[in-house]
Amino acid sequence: MPPKGKGGDKGGAAKGKGKGKPADEKEEKGGKVKGAQFVNVRHILCEKHAKKEEALEKLKGGAKFDEVAKEFSEDKARAGGALGWKKRGDLDPTFEEKAFELEASTTANPKYAEVKTGFGYHLLMVEGRK
Repeated sequence: MPPKGKGGDKGGAAKGKGKGKPADEKEEKGGKVKGAQFVNVRHILCEKHAKKEEALEKLKGGAKFDEVAKEFSEDKARAGGALGWKKRGDLDPTFEEKAFELEASTTANPKYAEVKTGFGYHLLMVEGRK
């Protein structure tokens, strides 16, 4: 398997090496949790940019993430967009990078990100990490 990092701090931090804190201890100041190996992720997948923009407007208007996913997502994640717990290496690399950068939030008050992959346009949020 080729290395996934583009340099930077991904190698040591991703493996939970040395800073004296347990791997499961959260460090949320920068919006990231160092050492997380799993994320509980939801997404909204749209083939067309315009449809993704419609979903984004609903989220900005205060709609719940899972309700917007049911209405707009074009894949099996229509069930509220839930993909479940995913470990590093399970997801599209571009999607995964964004997912592991996001801090955990709730569907009622989501902190989400946008990403484009070979599958289409995604809006994604993370409900938990470990």
